[in-house]
Amino acid sequence: MNFARILSVILLAATLAACATVAPAPDYAALLAAPDRSEADRTTDQRRNAVELLKFYDVRPGMTAADIGAFGGYNTELLARAVGPAGRVYAHNPPSGNTRMAERMKTLPNVIAANRPFDDPLPPEARNLDLVVVNFVYHDTVNMEVDRAKMNRALYSALKNGGILIVADHSARAGSGIGETKSLHRIEEAVLRKEIEAAGFKLAAEGGFLRNPDDPRTAPSGKNPVRNDEFVLKFVKM
Repeated sequence: MNFARILSVILLAATLAACATVAPAPDYAALLAAPDRSEADRTTDQRRNAVELLKFYDVRPGMTAADIGAFGGYNTELLARAVGPAGRVYAHNPPSGNTRMAERMKTLPNVIAANRPFDDPLPPEARNLDLVVVNFVYHDTVNMEVDRAKMNRALYSALKNGGILIVADHSARAGSGIGETKSLHRIEEAVLRKEIEAAGFKLAAEGGFLRNPDDPRTAPSGKNPVRNDEFVLKFVKM
């Protein structure tokens, strides 16, 4: 490892340490076991390996977060429960909104709707965020012909220094790039990472808890006879 690489690692570690939230992490398993959660969400917990997902987010009480492409709000509600009444979550959806999200928000007073285009996903007051999450929707932004460079710059601007961006998606075969985002609803990890890093983000960690090396990545992610191979990446704003 050369000196520049060593220095980069040291600076990244120092940034994460300096910007760490002081509030202790909640008991994620207890959060998921709350009796008022729906059975549909509990089923999704299994597919998403929800305890490990929340641990990887490292989402804590008092944080301000954003869920990009929130759609029905499963992930938004997890974030809202984790940040607690002292925190808040911006739930982004396209301008048309989402009926299920609107219904869910009736019981989530710390969630703020942001029905906006993907390339300008957050309102001007959404600044100095601690955490932004883009779960299993980045490949769809390709199909929607979103200006992804503009979107990624907007997310970078919305985060505080040391803020965290989590991006998870269905893994495509090496070399496929963005060529299977519509047919298979998959995207090549290396291409996604390159686009995110072009906005100024630095990769901080990779979560392996949704990986499946037995997935040949040739079937549509929604009709796969085996569990999807999925990547979860953590980036930091330096």
